[in-house]
Amino acid sequence: MLTLRVNGETRTLDQPLTVLAYLEANALVLPFMAVARNGDVLLKSEYATVTLQDGDVLEIVRMVGGG
Repeated sequence: MLTLRVNGETRTLDQPLTVLAYLEANALVLPFMAVARNGDVLLKSEYATVTLQDGDVLEIVRMVGGG
């Protein structure tokens, strides 16, 4: 079992997932979003190849418009 911190909250995974698989499983695939893993911003092209590890810290943000 893996333990992650996602946007400040502890999450557990039964098995390793790629960033993309994690996002899809949590309905978080949005057009204007960014993901940082352990302080490093990932390119969207990396989402499918970077595998989450025990202890990783993710920050997932999405851009919103307003006024």
